[in-house]
Amino acid sequence: MSAVFQDIRYALRQMRKAPGFALTVVATLALSVGVATAVFCVIDAVILRPLPYVGQEQIVAVQSKSVSGYWQPASWPSYQDERKQVTAFSAFAAYWDFNTYTLQTPDGASIALKGVGATDNFFQIFGVQPILGRTFLPGEEQQGKNDIAVLSYEVWRKHFNGDAGIVNRTVRLNDKLFVVIGVMPAGFRFPLNMRDTVYTPLRIDKAWMNNRGSHWLRTVGRVKDGLTVEQAQADLQHVFSNLGQAYETDKGRTVTLQMLADSVTAKSKGPLWTLLGAVLAVLAIGCVNVAGLLLARGVKREREMALRVAVGAGRTRLLRQMLTEGVVLALLGAACGVAIAWAMLSVMRTFLIHALARGADVRMNWVVLAAAVSAAVVTSLGASLYPAMRLSGVDPNRALKAGGSAGTGRHQHRLRAGFVVTQVALTLVLLFVAGLLLRMVSRYRHADLGFDAAHIVMFPIEISRVKYAGHDVLGDFYRPLEERVGHLHGVQAAGLISMAPIDSWGSNSDIHLAGQPPNPPNQEMLAENRMVSAGYFDVMGIPLHGGRKLSAGLDHTEKDRATTVVVNDAFVKKFIPNGLDPTTQRIDDDEKQGNWTRIVGVVGNVRQDIYQQPLAERDWLLDELPLKDRTDNYATMMFLVRTTGDPKLAIPAVRSVLHDLDSSVPFEEPETMTEVVADALVFERMESWLFGIFAGLALVLALVGLYGLVSNEVEQSSRDIGVRMAVGATRGHILGMVLRRVAMMLVVGAAVGTGLMLLARRLVGVVIYFEPQKEAGTTLLLVLLVMAAGLLAALIPAARAASIEPVKALRAE
Repeated sequence: MSAVFQDIRYALRQMRKAPGFALTVVATLALSVGVATAVFCVIDAVILRPLPYVGQEQIVAVQSKSVSGYWQPASWPSYQDERKQVTAFSAFAAYWDFNTYTLQTPDGASIALKGVGATDNFFQIFGVQPILGRTFLPGEEQQGKNDIAVLSYEVWRKHFNGDAGIVNRTVRLNDKLFVVIGVMPAGFRFPLNMRDTVYTPLRIDKAWMNNRGSHWLRTVGRVKDGLTVEQAQADLQHVFSNLGQAYETDKGRTVTLQMLADSVTAKSKGPLWTLLGAVLAVLAIGCVNVAGLLLARGVKREREMALRVAVGAGRTRLLRQMLTEGVVLALLGAACGVAIAWAMLSVMRTFLIHALARGADVRMNWVVLAAAVSAAVVTSLGASLYPAMRLSGVDPNRALKAGGSAGTGRHQHRLRAGFVVTQVALTLVLLFVAGLLLRMVSRYRHADLGFDAAHIVMFPIEISRVKYAGHDVLGDFYRPLEERVGHLHGVQAAGLISMAPIDSWGSNSDIHLAGQPPNPPNQEMLAENRMVSAGYFDVMGIPLHGGRKLSAGLDHTEKDRATTVVVNDAFVKKFIPNGLDPTTQRIDDDEKQGNWTRIVGVVGNVRQDIYQQPLAERDWLLDELPLKDRTDNYATMMFLVRTTGDPKLAIPAVRSVLHDLDSSVPFEEPETMTEVVADALVFERMESWLFGIFAGLALVLALVGLYGLVSNEVEQSSRDIGVRMAVGATRGHILGMVLRRVAMMLVVGAAVGTGLMLLARRLVGVVIYFEPQKEAGTTLLLVLLVMAAGLLAALIPAARAASIEPVKALRAE
């Protein structure tokens, strides 16, 4: 043990003698290990760590499609039939995760919470018991029995102070009393991206109770013990086929079962593994860099080692000493790397929570810390091994006779050049992927959305259904809100919409125009549905291309029973034949011809999804809906405001108006439309951000390695350079000689890197698709940039070589 401590003390003395070398190695290890640790934290939480459910391998997500191939969830009648007929599931549940609740506290505050409405067997799927109380009992989704709630752990701790007596107490949600029957344990969430959640039995609208055409329920199941997912899927598909024969609305529907763990990571799993590949590339560059530094330092220490061997030191003793130095450097690098990883995760937290379903679970733990230390030790020992083996086996006679020419052999030149080629090749691949990702994000962010996102701020509104029952919520609340905010200083326009572009899921309906041939069989002709106020189009800056916009004075249910809509250009292109005036067309969506929907105007396209081209859309005026239906349908709306300046400056004034009109409306955090667009791209932004960091780090490490290599070669070859200059070589010739050697290494590295890009096309394609022939210009530009950076890094040591004085160099030998 004393020998080990002696080796450690000696290693620390060597670091004090060469602080620049030690700092460079520790910094290289810290940066490499830090980014690797941060990414491993993400992969551990999102992919490797089990879901917070019992028997996750039996839980499946149900993905059903219509006859046309559209994703189509279940209707309530279809779900009931499916639940009765399936035999391969121990539990088959349905849920709706777009509920919102306003919690009224005893002190009068209103708190917005997320809600999941579910069938009575919902919690049987997950096998997780509440820490307090119970979950739903059979039949508790029925009217009169469903005024009960199960709280998530976060809601219980945050809003009820972890009160153990909460069970059987009543709470006010949306101005209605609910009895709390249970509290779920910490970590339980479903869906996994929902925090601060209240779980209640499904509350089904009467219009949906027997409507097989209203597809709104998501389903999830637990496969029986002893059965496979394939057997369960065959069983459920058989049920779908039976329902298709019995009901026209269910005809042709298909189903696919996916393991819940796989469905959670479906979008992120491939990119995260690719990201791990990028991290391993950075680790490899760091390892090569450290190996190059240790090799260069080893050359300087050859005489020292030769003297130690000459006085009796054994090879094992020298090898242990060199590896101990590597371990000390590794531990210091690991400590700094963990600090860097912690800082990266702190900065990335907002990205992670928005981008990944389990992003909130990403944190440092003992497994990650052990992995970080192991990565640092393996990297450092891997880099130390060759120099240690080489130095421990040094021939003292040869080393002592070699003098200053030690380390100038052809083998060592090739080895160092191989290090540089490896670093340049891996760096080029990372830069290429980062460049493609940045370009993709930029393309999406600057895509034509159909509206100008600048200067728009969006306020989610959740009113109390109980408070406005029997009242005109439009006349009593929304219209005054729109008018008062519209007159605020700095506000250009204000408007309302049921589901905001980019931000929200939509609803759609089958469309058929009066007088046109029937739609093709087994094919749905869908258009998106939105409810808007007249001011919405002004807020978004959506142009009118024909007819007129919606108007409260002209389009009102009490004056005209026929509904009126405006449609977008995509609707016209999809449904209206060329040559027909869209504003003369009607949609035959009612049994009575007098109630058919009239198209009164055509507006520009607005993207509902940032990744897709605009879909066909029709917009109704809020005033069209009968008074009796307004409260339920308008309980949740999006209020949009366009300002002349920074939209965030209008938030306090809008909040004041909201409070004046109805203090019971919870004030949820507003977002600018620019933020909404950015949030829609949060995963891609995180990818591009991380790849950019990795590529930049790889480039810095490669340049440091190149600089160190050239500096070391100049130092070790000073005698040879002196001889060349003594026999007539000019300084320009020496400078060109060094830079030509560097350029050759860069060219070889670029060629290897280009080859790696082609070989890794499938792996890179998980993150972003690219066609090599179309990216030739990008590749060439990156190659030229890397070569220019490499030559600049080599310029200083090359100039130092050209400035060597022959007499001094030869005399030093």
